[in-house]
Parts: sequence; C-alpha cells; structure tokens
Amino acid sequence: MDLHVTTLAERPEYAARLYQMKDLWPEFLMYDPVGWANIGRIVVEFPEYVLVATDGSGPDAPLVARALSVPFQLQAAGRGELPDTGWDQVLLWAFSDLRHGRTPDTVSAIEITVDNSALGQGLSGRMLAEMRANARRLGFSELVAPVRPNAKHLEPEASIHEYAFRTRASDGLPHDPWLRVHVRAGGRVEKVAPASMTVSGSVEQWRRWTGAAFDTDGPVHVERALVPVHCDTRGGYAVYVEPNVWVRHRTD
Repeated sequence: MDLHVTTLAERPEYAARLYQMKDLWPEFLMYDPVGWANIGRIVVEFPEYVLVATDGSGPDAPLVARALSVPFQLQAAGRGELPDTGWDQVLLWAFSDLRHGRTPDTVSAIEITVDNSALGQGLSGRMLAEMRANARRLGFSELVAPVRPNAKHLEPEASIHEYAFRTRASDGLPHDPWLRVHVRAGGRVEKVAPASMTVSGSVEQWRRWTGAAFDTDGPVHVERALVPVHCDTRGGYAVYVEPNVWVRHRTD
C-alpha cells in the first residue's frame, strides 16, 4: 500500500467521501444524540484536526482510513479532570469552547476508522501515531483518548473497571488489543469513563438497529455492545450506556 496521510484542511475534496468507507461500527452507536449532533461539525469547523489516509496521492486515490480529533480546554473552570462522561463530554466541551472563544490546551481523539478493505495492515496504529504528530504540529503537548476497547464486547458482563486495567502475564501490556496499541505507542491508561456514550430509543428502534427481540425486561446482550442494554418493556424503551477508557499520550 502506498499510504499518504494528510489533513482535511489540506485535502478538502475528501470531505464528501469521509463517511463512505465500509467499517465495523455497530449501527446503534450512530444514534448517540451527542455524536449525531456534533460529529459532522468536526469536518467543517476543525478540518486541521481531521486526518485522511489514502492509498496513493492522486485525486482519485481510495480513502482507506480517517482519524478525527478535537481541541478543548481541559483546565477551564469546573473541569481539570478527564470526564466520566468521556466521548460525549469532550465533544460538548470542544464546541462550547469554540463558541466562547476559549483557548484549547488539549486534543482529544474522537475516532480512528479503517476501511474494511484495509484491515489487518496496522493502519489503526499508524493513524494513532499520525494523530499524535498532528497534535504536536498544532502546538499541543498532550493527546487524550476515550478509547473504546475493541474486545470488551466479548465479555459484556465483565466490569469495565477490572477490564480496563487487566494485563497479560507475558509482557504486562493490556489484555485488550486496542488498549495495547495505545500503550505500545507510549500512552498511559488513566481511568474509566463509565458513561462515555449514551444511546436511548424505543424498543422498536432497538429492534431495527440490532435485530434483537427486546421483549424481556432487564439486560439484553447485543452484538458488539460493550455492556448489556437495559430494556424496559412496560415503558417501551431501552438504554445503552457505554464505558470507555481514558488513555493519555504525550506528543513530545
């Protein structure tokens, strides 16, 4: 692969193709209202924080990966710590800071996505390195990431507080593969964000999103969900609260 990584600010013609890639994100995550309202704004308002990776450098080179991040002011009044509400919160902080003219002091990763056709070639790790380098180029000493541990869905009943810090006996690296990539890149697993993303909907919506029955009260296991979805058949709704894991990277 002839990989070329640039910012969307440098290659704005890729904006229309950014979400045409085939990926593995579960459909239900697309209905997190914070993400729904804000993810598209990153492309428009923070193009220098959007990385595009193409196989080749020509105008028709296929897009094989994207990486989105946002700047925000972690040390603003009332903040100071990475939030328990993780991914959702940094999106809200970033656009609030932009609106109020606050000077950002930190960059947060939002997503790294690799096209299904390019999986298994180490592109996730390469895009993480490029995201760190981009944050450094923009003058930031730190990149934080509300990481979605990519093997947690295999253990939906496991405590995220245990899972996040579980390590391998062989080398002391994280048990989870995506957390392992971050730590190998120099990141430090800092804390759990227990309510990083929240998706709520009617039981009918959840049936459409997942194909699951949603006909009993209590926890429902859904494919690729990190924890069970809580279902209330009498109320006619279900709620998913996804935990993520905060990882902190130095960019220098």
